[in-house]
Amino acid sequence: MADEIAPKPGATGRRGTRPVPKGRQVDPAALADVSALLGARSRSSDLLIEHLHLLNDAYGCLLIRHLAALAEDMRLAFAEVYEVATFYAHFEIVDGEAGPALPVVRVCDGIACMMAGAADRQRTMSDALAGRARVVATPCIGACDRAPAAAVGFRILESASAEAATRAIAAPSELTAVNAAEGALASYRAGGGFGTLLACREGRMIREQVFAELDVSGIRGLGGAGFPTGRKWRLVAEQPAPRLMAINADEGEPGTFKDRWLLEREPNRMLDGALIAAWATGCETIYVYIRDEYPEARAIMRATLDTAARADLLGGVRIELRRGAGAYVCGEESAMLESIEGKRGLPRHKPPYPAQRGLFGRPTLINNVETLWWVPEILARGGAWFAGLGRRGGKGARAFSLSGRVRNPGVKIAPVGISLLELIDEFGGGMLPGHSLRAYLPGGASGGILPPAFADLPLDFGKLEAHGSFVGSGAVVVFSDHDDLKAVARNLVKFFEHESCGQCTPCRVGTEKATGLIAGENWDRPLLEELTRAMADASICGLGQAAMNPVSSLFRHFPEVLR
Repeated sequence: MADEIAPKPGATGRRGTRPVPKGRQVDPAALADVSALLGARSRSSDLLIEHLHLLNDAYGCLLIRHLAALAEDMRLAFAEVYEVATFYAHFEIVDGEAGPALPVVRVCDGIACMMAGAADRQRTMSDALAGRARVVATPCIGACDRAPAAAVGFRILESASAEAATRAIAAPSELTAVNAAEGALASYRAGGGFGTLLACREGRMIREQVFAELDVSGIRGLGGAGFPTGRKWRLVAEQPAPRLMAINADEGEPGTFKDRWLLEREPNRMLDGALIAAWATGCETIYVYIRDEYPEARAIMRATLDTAARADLLGGVRIELRRGAGAYVCGEESAMLESIEGKRGLPRHKPPYPAQRGLFGRPTLINNVETLWWVPEILARGGAWFAGLGRRGGKGARAFSLSGRVRNPGVKIAPVGISLLELIDEFGGGMLPGHSLRAYLPGGASGGILPPAFADLPLDFGKLEAHGSFVGSGAVVVFSDHDDLKAVARNLVKFFEHESCGQCTPCRVGTEKATGLIAGENWDRPLLEELTRAMADASICGLGQAAMNPVSSLFRHFPEVLR
């Protein structure tokens, strides 16, 4: 027909037909690279982040051509792969033929490291390693007891120096603890480890006994929320099968490093508690989500699981390790579930709660590493024994991450209800010489800043909330008269701005506005307080709700620093 529409340039045959499909084309060589790297591994979509890690580790970055090939290989849309890859901070995306040639040295700029001179250390190392490595600042890497901390990749250096970085780049250290997994299991079992688990499986202990002992012990979620453990286990056990379990080892709260310490030293004890929990609640699969900054802990846990499987201790429970990728928000339980499912770590709206509808839509038990670490000993010695360890009405003991201006920072197993002064004097060796107590964080970056007047209060759930604070994960950071509290607040709020997932406007925009409002010396209190209320009321998860706690604490307890 004379009026027939002519084909568009580049089209062949029928109108709209193209010689190649729309969108980014897959490079056959890149597809071969991806297919060879993934090998016989499952292409299930929940493994997307694991496969991105394989590519990132192999090439030092994520090349766009490999992302397109990965999408093709996993039968996913390129947009699905790209949105996940760009969400996580530890994936570096490069639209070129090759990735960066230089290794990365990360210098932590978390609060404890800032106090120890991280900014100066980063400049010194950048100058010394110019042309040999890229030295970048990074949020808290869970090594606050070694401040200022630095890492090659994510392997923590023995000291934050150019010399240590050069040695690590030239000869990466071996994970010797992995080789000791067989001996560690034998030692743990010789001390009675896995005894209660076997009693449960053999019918010598029933589920209700387990729940009752946990109730008596007063053990609570030690990742920060503090929900009673016995009650949580009952709630999950009452849900329809199949049920799943997720272990949250993604401690990203600045000042927190206890889970790394526990996993690297006594992984069998945590595994013991996890298997008891799975038995008591009828969970058939356990997912262990470990933050990317903990390569040693992840490798040790892998060796521990392999050793336990050979010893026939898993009892048919399937356990999968999942690797975080640099997103603090994934410490929030529902965001962690999204990440395990291979998605961006965006917190979910609640209800429904994970105990009802969690991982892959199934009822899910979520516990912190430390909570599970205590379970075997509580059941072996009795809930009353554990409850009796506390002070001032507190029940039990817990692992405090102590850092800042103290002589002996580190993980301290101390009574629940201990005061800050007692923690410093009895476990931290006292304040550093020439320093006097000025303020402290009782629960990491989001726990608020408290003055010395409250240093006698119990470090326990429900004891600090009246003062605009909380104990959370037990990350205690101590400040002295040498510290600028305005600078402390700026550091903490800047962290929240960096880590906001961006899903909700109050948090995404609020944290950005807050960093600008407190950048100078004169702070607009009415405007900041209005912003604080809006973020607390309207943010989806705890990140946005607590992001302004450092600023609110200064208004409330330290008005003199704002004059």
